[in-house]
Amino acid sequence: MIEKETDIISLLEKTLQPHEHESFEEVGVVIKIGDGICKVYGLNNAIFGEIVAFESGTRGIILDLDEDFVSVILLDAQTSVIEQEVVRRTGKVLKVPVGEKLIGRVVNAVGKPVDQLGQLADMVMEPIERVAPGITERTPIHESLETGITAIDALIPIGKGQRELLIGNRSTGKTTIVLDTILHQKDKNVICIYVAIGHKQAHTARMIQELEQRGAMAYTIVVDADANETALNQFLSPYTGCTIGEFFMRRGQDALVIYDDLSNHAIAYRELSLLLRRPPGREAYPGDIFYIHSRLLERAGKILPTAGGGSLTALPIVQTQGDDISAYIPTNLISITDGQIVLDTQLFNAGIRPAINIGLSVSRVSGAAQTKAIKKVSGSLKLELAQYNELLAFEQFGSELDKVSQRAIDRGKRAIELLKQPEHETYSFVDQTIFLLLLKENFLDKLALVDVKPFAIQCASYIKGAYTDTYQSILTTMQLSDQNMTDILKAAKEFSLIFMHSR
Repeated sequence: MIEKETDIISLLEKTLQPHEHESFEEVGVVIKIGDGICKVYGLNNAIFGEIVAFESGTRGIILDLDEDFVSVILLDAQTSVIEQEVVRRTGKVLKVPVGEKLIGRVVNAVGKPVDQLGQLADMVMEPIERVAPGITERTPIHESLETGITAIDALIPIGKGQRELLIGNRSTGKTTIVLDTILHQKDKNVICIYVAIGHKQAHTARMIQELEQRGAMAYTIVVDADANETALNQFLSPYTGCTIGEFFMRRGQDALVIYDDLSNHAIAYRELSLLLRRPPGREAYPGDIFYIHSRLLERAGKILPTAGGGSLTALPIVQTQGDDISAYIPTNLISITDGQIVLDTQLFNAGIRPAINIGLSVSRVSGAAQTKAIKKVSGSLKLELAQYNELLAFEQFGSELDKVSQRAIDRGKRAIELLKQPEHETYSFVDQTIFLLLLKENFLDKLALVDVKPFAIQCASYIKGAYTDTYQSILTTMQLSDQNMTDILKAAKEFSLIFMHSR
C-alpha cells in the first residue's frame, strides 16, 4: 500500500514539473490595416526588422514596436490583408541574394530579378542590415579609385574605401559623373553596384542601356527601386546594394556602390515614419533620419586581409534646392562622409562640364588616395584656381589689373579649359599626368583657349605612340621620375611644332 502511494506521488510530481515544449509558435492577429501598414496584436516577443508571415501568404517586416502591438509594413503592396487575419513570427530578418551570379543583372529592392533574364538559383542569402566593420578590422585608405575625370582625380581624389558625397541641384550632371566613373572601371577589377532610388523607369532604362552598349554590365549590378515602387522598397534598396557590395569586399575584391539618390531615400523613410505615427521633427523628418544614413555609409571602408582584405567605396548622391547645401539632409550627409563634390548650376549653365565648384569641394582622404604621378603635378592647381576666381571678380568690374594678376587670370582660364571634359569621355591617370604637366610647364600659355584641350589630348596620344616606354613606365610604377619628365617635355616640344604647323 505504501509503495502504491509512493508511485502516485512520483507520478504527480512528474506531471506537475514544467516541460520544455519542442516549439511554441507565436501568433498574432491583425487589428487594423491601412496604407500598406498593419497593426498586429499578440506578437509580444517580436523584434525590430523581423519578417512575419500572414495566413494569406503575404510577408511583412516589423518597423515599429509598441506596448500593445507591432506595426508591420507589407513587402508586397499588391496583395490584400484583412482584419482578424492570423500572423506568424518567422524568427528571421530580411535577407537578399548575393554573389557573382548577380553581375550583369537588374534586381529589385529585395534582390529579385526584374530584367527577364531568368531566376537566380542556388544563391547565398545575407541579411540587409549588418553592423559596420570595427576600427580593428579596417586599414587606412591608400589606393586611388580612378574616376577618369581629371578635375576629380587631380583635385578631389577618391580612394578605395572612401565615402564621397556628390551634391548639387537637379540636372547639374551628378548621374553623368557616376556613370562615367562606372564606365572607367573597365578592366580594373572593380565590381560596381548602382542603386536607383525613386527615379523614373525611363531614366533607369536609359542608364542600363548605356552601360550595356559600352560593355559595363559585365562588372555592374543594378538595384532598381523606381518611383512606382512602394516607400518601403525605396527605403530598403540602398541596404540591399550595400549588402551585395559587402559580399565582394569580404572576398578580397574592390567594390563601388552608388546611391542615386539619398534625398529620395530620406523622403521614402519620412513617408513610412509619418504613416507609423512617429513624432515628426525638422522638415517633418523623424528623429532617426541621421541614423538611417550613418548606419548605411559606415559599412563602406577598406578592411584588413584578416577580415577579407577588400574595399567598399560609397558614392552617395544628394539633390539640393537652389544650391542650398545647408539644408537638413545635405548637412547630415556632409557630416557622415569623407568629403563632398559640389556641382554648381551657374558653372553648368556657363558650359563648364563637369560643373564642379572647386572651392566648396573637398576630399578628406586627399593625397593618400592619389597616385604619386598626379600628386607631383597637381600640387599648385587648386591654389591657382582659387586665385583665378578671386581675380575674376575684379576683372568683371572693369578694374585695370597688373601683369601678375592678368597672368593668373589667363592661366586660370587655361586650367579650366583643360579640366573640361565631354560626357562619357574619361582619361587614364597617365594622360591626366601629361595634361597637368603641360599646364605646369607653360606649354599651354601661348595657345588659343579653344586649342588647349585638343593640344593636351593629341600630345598625350603622341607620347603614347612615339614614347611608349615612358608612357608604360608611368603606368606600371604610378610615379613620375625625372627621366619621365624629361622625355615628356622633349615630346611636348616636338609635338608643339607639329601642332603649330597643322594650324
